[in-house]
Amino acid sequence: MIEELAKCRLKLALNRSKLRLNLPTVEVCAVVRDSQLEVPHMMAYSTGLGGPAMPGITGIVITFNEEGRIAEALASLSCCDEVLVVDSGSTDQTRHIARMLGARVIEREWQGYSNQKNFAAEQARNDWILSIDADERLSVELANEIVQWKKSVSEGSPVAWSMPRRAFYLGRWIRHSGWYPDRKIRLYDKRHCHWEGDFVHERVRVNGDTGRFLEDLLHIPYRNWRDHEKRITRYTELAAQAARSAGLRGNVFKLLLGPPFTFVRSFILRAGFLDGWRGLAIAYMGARYVFQREFRILR
Repeated sequence: MIEELAKCRLKLALNRSKLRLNLPTVEVCAVVRDSQLEVPHMMAYSTGLGGPAMPGITGIVITFNEEGRIAEALASLSCCDEVLVVDSGSTDQTRHIARMLGARVIEREWQGYSNQKNFAAEQARNDWILSIDADERLSVELANEIVQWKKSVSEGSPVAWSMPRRAFYLGRWIRHSGWYPDRKIRLYDKRHCHWEGDFVHERVRVNGDTGRFLEDLLHIPYRNWRDHEKRITRYTELAAQAARSAGLRGNVFKLLLGPPFTFVRSFILRAGFLDGWRGLAIAYMGARYVFQREFRILR
């Protein structure tokens, strides 16, 4: 009876059902196949259904005002036994949506990307952490691959796993421009790994071996062109702050030569031209990022 209720609850969230909230109305995309609902989410994946116990996974997402994206991100974490959201004071419906989808929500003042993610891992009930951002989703194939990994993991296995990340940019999946495969470590054992990087572009520090998944993590980094511009402004400010904190000084040659080199590398050397006008846009924005970053460091 309990399993049936859990299955119904997950189907409501995943099969394009509308969540009836006060504001806003959220449509959740179907990112998980029906076959993945045969074992209720967050209930029985790690029981082994009579076999040896499988490792539990806690999916974590850090958020701030992500009401438009958090539902689909959480719905894609079908392979997890627990889902935890650490929210840094959202003023929209982010926390409400997360709770409606069954996530455990913790409110915590923003302490930086790595600090926030390490805190989330510490609060997790499982040692294995699957950490994604609100603008990322597990593909159906990747979720299935992780389920198969849970069935076969043993002592001596890698303590972290990377996965290729495919980005959706201005209406199309990007296959070149240095944006793919863009491997990221997202699944790791918190007993052997932690996040580092105080300001931006945080990464997982791994004390042990790293395995490689084959299927894609999906990434929707920017809502539109204007959002991309705003991110560049924010990230270059953080990058300049990090450089100054590390005692690095600005370099005029990097300011003058960095942007054109970045453009050529993205559009020519990394075959951005095969992505069409979007590849041109990516190369331009990459050059713009480098110019603004170096200019802010010099200033």
